Amino acid sequence: MMYIKKDIFGHVESTPVYSFTLVNDQGVEIHCINYGCVITKIVTPDQQGKYENIVLGFDNLDQYMTDSPFFGCVVGRVAGRISGAEFELNGHTYHLAKNENGNHIHGGLHGFDKVIWEASVTEKEDLIQVQFTYSSPNGEEGYPGNLDMKVTYTLNNENEFSIQYDGISDETTLLNMTNHSYFNLSGDLKRDVLNHSLTLKSDQYLELNNELLPTGKLVNVEGTVFDFREGRQIKTGVQSEDPQNQLAGGGYDHPFVLKENNNQEIILEDPESGRTMTVETDEVGVVVYTSNQLSDEGEVYGVSSRKHLGICLETQGLPDAINNPQFPSWVLEKDKPFTSVTKYQFGVVKS
Repeated sequence: MMYIKKDIFGHVESTPVYSFTLVNDQGVEIHCINYGCVITKIVTPDQQGKYENIVLGFDNLDQYMTDSPFFGCVVGRVAGRISGAEFELNGHTYHLAKNENGNHIHGGLHGFDKVIWEASVTEKEDLIQVQFTYSSPNGEEGYPGNLDMKVTYTLNNENEFSIQYDGISDETTLLNMTNHSYFNLSGDLKRDVLNHSLTLKSDQYLELNNELLPTGKLVNVEGTVFDFREGRQIKTGVQSEDPQNQLAGGGYDHPFVLKENNNQEIILEDPESGRTMTVETDEVGVVVYTSNQLSDEGEVYGVSSRKHLGICLETQGLPDAINNPQFPSWVLEKDKPFTSVTKYQFGVVKS
């Protein structure tokens, strides 16, 4: 029988933060908290039937509040970077928090990843879900409009986990949501992700400058280590001499334009454990980040933190789209509902 378990995870001052554990009939578990909608653990079986965690995270709230490189959280109002931490909308210039090299990243100093969301649970025969809600006031982190957000995590018995984002604002504003989970299919972080294989239905990626902002140029993947169309090991980009891999810190931190949607467009595999994860989305792109900036200090679930311990697959609009009018727009019109869904299917390749 599918069920959800609720516990206290910690406190922000006197306010409790709750953890929710979603368990389906196959034994797959999704652990999340209502601070930042953080996914703290995902437990899935390998090809031997051994159940282990496949994401990076912490077992205490303090580290999420002070040390976390966006582990598992929902990112907003805008995922990714905004150049110069400002943008123009309807003739008005908006100034945002500068929280990375004079630019704005991942919603600012106090983005959606750092707030406590209201949470409610639903348990049905064929699915279970946690629904998080938050009202972001006009001017928060510099963004216009009172924005009402809803994030819904759903698990079913087909080992499919979905994230749905819904938003509506009383003023025209920007919205570009993603989840920032770091995946590692080896199980309990036994190995890094260098031997993981990634397959992407993408013909183009965005060239980056030294501040990891898009230059505006779309580059064809043909003949490069950015060609994931037939599958490619992560280590090929980490070991690459390509200047784009080098400026990203040895690996990938790049937006890819998806050629298809909702058709197995992103597949991650770990050949040793046999675990697979298929990602489908209605978003135009995915940022592939191979944790090149991850600190080599401290621990993640008892494992020494280090580069390439996880891989993020951030389904979203293209970064800095507000300052690159040739990119698909992030602008959310007043009183117009926003919705976006990304699904994760967990499986195994039998040896």
